[in-house]
Amino acid sequence: MQETSTLGTKSKPDSEPPLLSRLRQMIVTGAVQPGDLLAETALAQDFDVSRTPIREALKQLEREGLVEVRARVGTFVRKPTQREIHEMFELKESFEGLAAGLLARRGPVPELQQLRENVARSQEAVKNDDSELYSHLVHEFHSTLVAGADNRKLSEHYDLLMNQLAYHRIVSQTLSMPGRLQNSVKEHQAIIDAISSKDPLAAELVMRRHVASSGQSAVLAALHADDIDQPG
Repeated sequence: MQETSTLGTKSKPDSEPPLLSRLRQMIVTGAVQPGDLLAETALAQDFDVSRTPIREALKQLEREGLVEVRARVGTFVRKPTQREIHEMFELKESFEGLAAGLLARRGPVPELQQLRENVARSQEAVKNDDSELYSHLVHEFHSTLVAGADNRKLSEHYDLLMNQLAYHRIVSQTLSMPGRLQNSVKEHQAIIDAISSKDPLAAELVMRRHVASSGQSAVLAALHADDIDQPG
């Protein structure tokens, strides 16, 4: 299994510029928020580089859908539309459903034990009402599940999707919804039970239901956040 960070984002290939990885992490973890200006001059000073590698990194992030360039204004962190969030969760449901089915076929692999340990820690986080810790464990759970599918192409497309969703920010918003924290950990346990039964179809179905549920909560949370942001 590839090593994962605290947020569950897989390490990038050595060929990718570290600057690009660091800028991407700033966006997907919420260190910079949707609508924030990413000024080339300021970033060049912060990272102690020239503007050229900053500009190249921002171009790549634009291709990934994480930033948008406004002519004669600047580069800004992009916020997905409601439709995009819905469509990306449909893809997430397919990817993770497939991953759960593939993992169920593999039997007692290390990733399955890691998922069990993750749920145990998640249950403690829920007891302590620690939504911040739980949001990190959510990343770990889902990335471990996909890694356990042992399908490189699936992992590549999944990583790109998670970056486009800025998943850490969405999870944080979603877990603020009443009852979502408790329901989420129960759903994670049901996923592990289905995978442990070595029934690929059942594992895929339970996984899809979980993602569909979290997707609905994400859309509602995003709408709520938009209402808060509106003046008046």
